[in-house]
Amino acid sequence: MTIAANLWRRRFPALPKGESRLFNVEPGTQVRGECHWQPNPQKRPAIVLLHGLEGSCDSGYILGTAEKAWLAGFSVVRLNQRNCGGTEHLTSTLYHSGRSSDICAVLLELIERDNLQQLFAAGFSMGGNLVLKMAGEFGDAAPPQLKGFVAVAPALDLAACVDALAEPRNFLYERHFMRRLKRRIRHKARLYPEIYRLNGLRKIRTVREYDDMLTAPHCGFLSAADYYARSSAAQFVARIARPTLILAAEDDPFVPHAPIVEALRCANPHIKLLLTLHGGHCAFISQSREERFWSEARVVDFCSQFA
Repeated sequence: MTIAANLWRRRFPALPKGESRLFNVEPGTQVRGECHWQPNPQKRPAIVLLHGLEGSCDSGYILGTAEKAWLAGFSVVRLNQRNCGGTEHLTSTLYHSGRSSDICAVLLELIERDNLQQLFAAGFSMGGNLVLKMAGEFGDAAPPQLKGFVAVAPALDLAACVDALAEPRNFLYERHFMRRLKRRIRHKARLYPEIYRLNGLRKIRTVREYDDMLTAPHCGFLSAADYYARSSAAQFVARIARPTLILAAEDDPFVPHAPIVEALRCANPHIKLLLTLHGGHCAFISQSREERFWSEARVVDFCSQFA
C-alpha cells in the first residue's frame, strides 16, 4: 500500500487553485502555504495540513485530504515545512521533527490576522509528530479557536522509526529518503556555503547518520539520539487538551505502532486511536472506489464533528 499510494496517479478536480502565502515563523525564516478560502472564511472552519519527511504541500495525501475538506466546507491551508516545496531560499536553517513552533506560528497568525474562529491541524508521518508535539505543548493553554488535531501515521517515537527504517526489508524506503535529503542539503550548501560543509556526505547511508552529521549540529542538538529524545511527541501526548485523532496501521513499514499504543497508556480522554491491521504508511487504500483513500476521509469526518 505504501508504494502503491506514492505511485498512484491522482487528480483533484474539485480543489480550486490555491493562493500562495508566506508566513513569518521566526526572524529571517518564512514558510509557504497554499490557501484555499471558502466564502466568508471567518464563518467557516479551516484546516491546516502538514506533510511528512521530504514531502511538500503537493504530496498526494495532502491534496487528497485538502479536496475532501474543501468539499465538506472547510477552508484549507496546505503548509510546506521550512525548505520544502522549493522554499530553500526562505531560510538559512533546516527543518526537523521538533520544529513544532513553525506550525504553531502559522496557526496563531491565522487566528490573530485572519480572525479564523474554528481551526484544526492535521499532520502526516513527521508532520503528525509535529502536530501532536505542538498540541501537547499548548496543553490547556491552547487558544479557544483551536478545535482539534489529527495525526496520520505519526512518527511520535523518532528513534524507533529510524531504527525500523534501517531494517534490511526497508532499504528501498531509506534509500529514497537519503537520496532526497542529500539532494536538498546540497542545494542548501549552494545557497549558504558559509554555513554548510558537506565533507563526508557521500559516506552517509542511513537517516540516523545524516541526523548525526547534519541535523543535530545545525539545529542545536548534541547528537541524533539527543534530537530524537527531545523532539518525539510521545512525551507530550498526555498533555493534549483538545479532541485528537491518531490514525495508524499495524503493517506500517517504518512507523511502528507499539510506541503509539505505549504512549497512549496515559489514557488521555481527548485522544482517539484508530489502529488498523492494514494501511501501510499514510496509504490506507480501500476497496471502495467512492472512498479509495480511507484515512483522508477520516481526517475530514473527525474535524467535521467539532466544527
